[in-house]
Amino acid sequence: MIRMVSLLLGATLLCGHGAFARRVVSGQKVCFADVKHPCYKMAYFHELSSRVSFQEARLACESEGGVLLSLENEAEQKLIESMLQNLTKPGTGISDGDFWIGLLRSGDGQMSGACPDLYQWSDGSSSQFRNWYTDEPSCGSEKCVVMYHQPTANPGLGGPYLYQWNDDRCNMKHNYICKYEP
Repeated sequence: MIRMVSLLLGATLLCGHGAFARRVVSGQKVCFADVKHPCYKMAYFHELSSRVSFQEARLACESEGGVLLSLENEAEQKLIESMLQNLTKPGTGISDGDFWIGLLRSGDGQMSGACPDLYQWSDGSSSQFRNWYTDEPSCGSEKCVVMYHQPTANPGLGGPYLYQWNDDRCNMKHNYICKYEP
């Protein structure tokens, strides 16, 4: 509970009416004004050929002392949504492109439990927060998770899917979000 309140207070420091007061720029680390909150980096690649696999994203975050994004609760999810909205404001040239987060299915295909229960955070965090899109995860060969970011797409059959999660094949090429200790 303290962590959620802390994140909300931190979001208030940087946000104004649902948008960041500071401009969020692709590849730039965004940190709060205090040392209690994590920092984040949105790595967006306009060129599809520059986007990376799950493992490449994970290594890129780790090479800078971070991890692929783990989300502890709805407040942190909303904070990331605000940052992505700011990143993709009209006129920035940034549009569609999903983002890898650090959730992946454990195991080597052996289903010893319900598929959704097999997903774990790659940084070892224990958060049970999930924001799956309708009928996700679909499992099968899809073991790694992206946050949908298709602002120009029409809502799907299950409703709007912007910022909801989808399991995908780990070798697919996407943008990614890193998280850093305060």
